[in-house]
Amino acid sequence: MNPPNDPAGSPGSRQQGPHPLSDAAKASEAKTHLLFRSFIVAVLGSFFVYQLDISYLWLSALLTAAGTVLGIMVLVRYARYKESKFVLFGTISGLVVLAVQVLLLVSSALFFNQVREYQQCSRQALTQQAASKCQTQLENSLPRFR
Repeated sequence: MNPPNDPAGSPGSRQQGPHPLSDAAKASEAKTHLLFRSFIVAVLGSFFVYQLDISYLWLSALLTAAGTVLGIMVLVRYARYKESKFVLFGTISGLVVLAVQVLLLVSSALFFNQVREYQQCSRQALTQQAASKCQTQLENSLPRFR
């Protein structure tokens, strides 16, 4: 009994997964992943620098701007080459975080002196009562919009 002469059924003709990528496609994918990793570092860096101190507001703003530019570059590369859904999802999520970060930076810049005084007060507060007093001072120093 001979096996059927089906070319798809012979062991040597089976495909070994998806088509292999060309060198140009591999280089493009590597560049997109490098841009994506840089974008993630900029987003996280901006968020964590903002948490440090109000005097580093400029650095957080710089990282936010760099993250926005990198995020747009990654989205353009995704639209052009359609490489990875994970990169698309991560980039959109990171850009949402950056949008919130921009709102935080603008509000902190508008009320820079009040936030700086609050941070100094809260660093010296050793009890919960002292921390509550700092919070109350901050609330009283901000303008009322009623």
